[in-house]
Amino acid sequence: MGRHTWGRAAAGIALAAAVVGTVSGCGGTADVDKGEAQPKPKVVSVAKARAALEETLDGIDCQPEPGACWEQMTAVMKPARTLRKAMNADKRGGPGFWTEAYALINKMEDGYAVGEDQGGGSRYITNRPAVFGSAHDLLDWLDEHPVE
Repeated sequence: MGRHTWGRAAAGIALAAAVVGTVSGCGGTADVDKGEAQPKPKVVSVAKARAALEETLDGIDCQPEPGACWEQMTAVMKPARTLRKAMNADKRGGPGFWTEAYALINKMEDGYAVGEDQGGGSRYITNRPAVFGSAHDLLDWLDEHPVE
């Protein structure tokens, strides 16, 4: 019974502290309460993001040795991530429209998450197809499903 009473007392104190903090303005939302507009990040269009991805892919020339393409992999991921943001902002396709495109970007992210270029050529284990191959598949998908 003693623990039950102490638990109620502790809960009461915590509730009182929360009420006092909210009333005194300690909630951390002072800027929002003043009515100041928060700047929204600029999102590029799907078409511009797609063009940037295509341009980056066109400039890829990798050697078969492991580690030779990490910079290019990193360069491809940047417009792919921008494309994901553009797809998130585009409301024309409906809720399930972008599903396959998201899956391809996720596959790219999985390949990139290895944290290094594992090489190419005749190597059996490599992450290049996950990044570069999926990026090409993504461009093909976008060609087949134009939104702009």
